Amino acid sequence: MLKVVLALGTTQTLAWASGIYIPAILAEPIARDLATSPNMLFAAVSLTLLISALLGPRVGRHIDIVGGRGVLAGSNLLFAAGLTLLGLANSPAMLFVAWAVLGVALSCGLYDAAFATLNRIFGLDARVPISGITLMGGLASTVGWPLTAWGVAEIGWRETCFAWAAAHLLIGLPLNALMLPRVPRAAAKVDSAGKPDVRMDRDMWLLAFTFAAAWLVTGAMAAHLPRLIMTTGASYSDAILAASLLGPAQVAARIAELTFGGRIHPLISARLAVAAHPLGALLLGIAGAKLAVVFAMLHGAGNGVITIARGTVPLAVFGPDNFGYRIGLIGAPSRIAQAFAPLLFGLLIDRIGAATLFVTSALSLSALVALLALSSTGRQGGD
Repeated sequence: MLKVVLALGTTQTLAWASGIYIPAILAEPIARDLATSPNMLFAAVSLTLLISALLGPRVGRHIDIVGGRGVLAGSNLLFAAGLTLLGLANSPAMLFVAWAVLGVALSCGLYDAAFATLNRIFGLDARVPISGITLMGGLASTVGWPLTAWGVAEIGWRETCFAWAAAHLLIGLPLNALMLPRVPRAAAKVDSAGKPDVRMDRDMWLLAFTFAAAWLVTGAMAAHLPRLIMTTGASYSDAILAASLLGPAQVAARIAELTFGGRIHPLISARLAVAAHPLGALLLGIAGAKLAVVFAMLHGAGNGVITIARGTVPLAVFGPDNFGYRIGLIGAPSRIAQAFAPLLFGLLIDRIGAATLFVTSALSLSALVALLALSSTGRQGGD
């Protein structure tokens, strides 16, 4: 198990650092070079996440049948191709082409695919390895942002894209291809029409809503956390300091989940996780900028655990059958929400400033209500 966790944890860190987190650093230099707006890059990123959402269920179904070794290794090739195209981009049109390729890579290479792969390897015992790989992946922003920023400053944004592409070929591809075990081909449970026997019933919709609401908040904070903290009166340096603790807080929460999570149902962990952001926002609203660090750490801790919950809650409630396809369906709305979060919350912050925290808190609390309405008894193997 340890070998698999270390390999997947490393490749997930690479995928997130070079996929989800690079726009925040590259938007300005790319916009300057191509004489366009940074919003053009974020529009391309939104397209990427939409593509990823649409392909997610299909990718999950494939992993349910043949396992994820080939899918994850293939994602490294797609990441390398997309990042190379991004580094070669000389027009907004090429930006969209590059990010479209990266959208396919994200559908095959992020947590949902990794969780489905772990389910095929470990079945109902996948909770511990899921926590393990997200523990490592929680440092993706802490590692990725400084490395990307250093690369832009030292060698330029294009060469930084090429370096990330090389990392996928030299690090990610060998780890996914050689360290993940082969699994026997499985016959996914299907209905009379030959489709996976997964129905979008009440519990499925509740989980889909939960993760969509949570990922709207996650996407907003990933793109705007320092700026949002500054609207509460914090200085730029204090806002950056607080935001820099996001990654460590995620990791600390995942260590706690890995250590103590086996003693409580995943639903309990998920409910505590979505409550963390509004609690932090409340403290920030009461005490102001001096509690910005507390807010950032509470948000980071909640985000760290809710990421694990994307894999562990469906596994606990529904069991391992058609798991990859199921989390692809559940995760599609959250990826669509994440696609629009940077633009939507950028406009909100422009208009209402710190009051944006009322919106993010309401979303988190609505996710909590949905989780409270979900049965914790579990079905373990069918609808």
